[in-house]
Amino acid sequence: MNLTIIGASAGVGQETVRQALDRGHRVTALSRSGTGLPAHPDLTDRKGSALEKIDLMDVIAGADAVIVTLGTGRNTGATTLYSDFACLLIEVKNELNFQIPVVVLTGFGAGDSAAFNSLPMRLLFRLILGDVYADKTRMESVVANSAMKWVIVRPGRLTDGPFTGHYRVETELYKGMGIGAVSRADVADFLIRQAEKPTALYRYPALSGK
Repeated sequence: MNLTIIGASAGVGQETVRQALDRGHRVTALSRSGTGLPAHPDLTDRKGSALEKIDLMDVIAGADAVIVTLGTGRNTGATTLYSDFACLLIEVKNELNFQIPVVVLTGFGAGDSAAFNSLPMRLLFRLILGDVYADKTRMESVVANSAMKWVIVRPGRLTDGPFTGHYRVETELYKGMGIGAVSRADVADFLIRQAEKPTALYRYPALSGK
């Protein structure tokens, strides 16, 4: 299938591109600097901005599914990247009238999941990650209130660990659920699986290592 991956230059995004190509998909990757991956016959590596309408329309047209892995890197200051992107994505959806699944990566701690974090994580969010996750929450709200076919994926703390395929998926929030660390490779696997066959439409699956 034709997969578009937005925010593909590093971390989960770059890993998702690699795995999607390994699974035989044709990938169009959009990032500010390019993915940094070697040339591949099934990879279209586009340099551009997720906040430019023409760039989004170009990479989404003809896609069978979209995976969004935007990130701010080490910048933990106030941002509107996520919410601005979500609003622009709605404009593009309305103009292209696409009905394909859109799989959006945020993080456990966005939206109503914040109340289910451990005490140490709640303190971390309050002191360091609060501004970033406030905008991830705004993005979730924009996407969830749209007419898109969406899945919003909330992993726990991301690691550079290996792919295991044995991560835990929780689709309901409950006290003591214990969402912990999970490898970027396992998160990428879940994103691709949801793009291929979206079993969690209109839900917020949380991911944690076993």
